[in-house]
Amino acid sequence: MKVLIACGGTGGHINPGLAIADIIKKKYPDAEFLFAGTPKGMESKLVPKAGYKLETIKVAGFQRKISLENIGRNAKALAYLVTSGRRAKQIIENFKPDIAIGTGGYAAGPVIRKAARMGIPTAIHEQNAYPGVTNKLLSKEVDYVMLTVKEALDFMDKTKFEYSVTGLPVRSNINTMSREEARKKLGFDDSFTILSFGGSLGAGCINDTMTEVLKWHTGKKLDINHIHGYGGMGKETFPQAMKNAGIPFKSDRLRITEYINDMDVCLAAADLVICRSGASTLAELEAAGKASILIPSPIVAGNHQYHNAMVLVNAGAAVVIEQKDVTNERMIDEIEKLYNDTAKVKSMSESAAKLHLADTNDRILAVIDKLIEKAKK
Repeated sequence: MKVLIACGGTGGHINPGLAIADIIKKKYPDAEFLFAGTPKGMESKLVPKAGYKLETIKVAGFQRKISLENIGRNAKALAYLVTSGRRAKQIIENFKPDIAIGTGGYAAGPVIRKAARMGIPTAIHEQNAYPGVTNKLLSKEVDYVMLTVKEALDFMDKTKFEYSVTGLPVRSNINTMSREEARKKLGFDDSFTILSFGGSLGAGCINDTMTEVLKWHTGKKLDINHIHGYGGMGKETFPQAMKNAGIPFKSDRLRITEYINDMDVCLAAADLVICRSGASTLAELEAAGKASILIPSPIVAGNHQYHNAMVLVNAGAAVVIEQKDVTNERMIDEIEKLYNDTAKVKSMSESAAKLHLADTNDRILAVIDKLIEKAKK
């Protein structure tokens, strides 16, 4: 069996593609895989690193804001559009896939569209509660649509496709360690534990407010353990801010690092998580059953992180603070309320866990098997 997977742009599109390939490979160990993506996107590094072959296609999105720079970008995007169909057909004819799957990003558009029009059984996976433009368009062409959350249907024409709510695959080591084991590993006692981060690059908004949060609870000597990952963007500023505030990077209660390389351990240890609301992050919060304060990134397509966050908020699993509303006082107030209300934190954690689909892999495989059956006809 040959499987073509098209994805690109961000880890939020690429990692689900890689996860789906791994899921298929476990059931069908003889399956052959080919990824299609852009030559300069994150996929050009992540896909080969994961051991899969990548064929590249030049695709770019159109910029809506008018400027001299964007006029140039749109001219390039138009040129790519003219050639992308031909390149997509070339990739498909050379590989001869039995099935094709798209997980979002510009590269998925021409490849999955061409595959569908060439009669190859196709499916897409949408990670967010607010679907991306590429998947909205492809949903009218493919055989099946896999959704992380049903709320995405509010923004799609569900009469055009067959869908399945599969959830989003998460790393296999999430929720494999008890809170006690994790805290012992980190050197923490059993006090209220906060985990905060802004992703591998970091988030200036989260770093700035966490500086004040750390000052607040260390200054008051509250029984709070705190893990914070400030990311690459905070490399120059966050350590200096900590130094200026006289806060140590590591103590019996603190673990401050640029990157969090043991997220499974840190998530297991936490009572409360403060972070952005990308689809993969939220899937891991649900798998680990963690209460959260979510600060959606305001610079993502369709404001999709806000819609993602509201799924957890409406389920009683999270508090959302939009970036424009973040103040040190508001953040400290929200944390203090939860610190003083363990029953509320427990309830939020349980609500998060209820959102987790433990059989995501099986649900994805059910769609893959439908594609395979169609390919045999």
